[in-house]
Amino acid sequence: MYELFDETAARVLLAIESGDSIRQVAQHLHAPYETVRQAVNRLEDAGYLAYDDGLFVTDDRVRESARDLLAASAGVSPPSIEEAYALPQFGDWSFAFARIDAVYVWTQGGYQVGRDPDDYPLFLAVREQDVEAWQRFFERFGLPTVFERQPRDGLDGPLQIVLDPRSTLEVDHVDGYSVVPRDETVAYMREHYAQLQSALSMLDRMYDDLDLDVAYRESEQSSSSVSDVTDGIDDAR
Repeated sequence: MYELFDETAARVLLAIESGDSIRQVAQHLHAPYETVRQAVNRLEDAGYLAYDDGLFVTDDRVRESARDLLAASAGVSPPSIEEAYALPQFGDWSFAFARIDAVYVWTQGGYQVGRDPDDYPLFLAVREQDVEAWQRFFERFGLPTVFERQPRDGLDGPLQIVLDPRSTLEVDHVDGYSVVPRDETVAYMREHYAQLQSALSMLDRMYDDLDLDVAYRESEQSSSSVSDVTDGIDDAR
């Protein structure tokens, strides 16, 4: 049993939404299909998962045990940036990636400013009523939650979760990510046009129903370094 219930199995149990296929679970986790398939097969054989027109967890108590396992693991080895992006899926409350993280999601990974891995805020829109639950959740994984980005020297590690509480929360789904609506993301990009002009142009090319009237040439931003772009957005947050 103990060999079965490893970190991969725990992540699979927590990522599953009832009715998901194996491919959808792999997409949620941004993990190789074969890795997820093997974990699902082991969990199904052990009775933790069942299939009825999609996968479902047979006992919600198993999900809490999976959370305990990952939280204990985080105490030994803090979550990486990649793992931090997957963590919100393991909670029980609605969320959506916002601001620069929404730009990354809506451009399907095509645009990502070179954020400093030693100073990395992750922007998450949540419902006001769930704020305390999210704070407790991320505390279990050793990640600080703030409402405004904090200076790196005031934190114990590189990651911080910047919560954006909202009375209502509209969520779209792109490539396995929960994200704020595209219109909101476009508005954010226009607000920071000087830094995100190239991302707007990319988005305009990706979606036929958009007409953003953005003309971008690589030379227009050739004088700006990656850090200049990042700092410009951060200063305006």
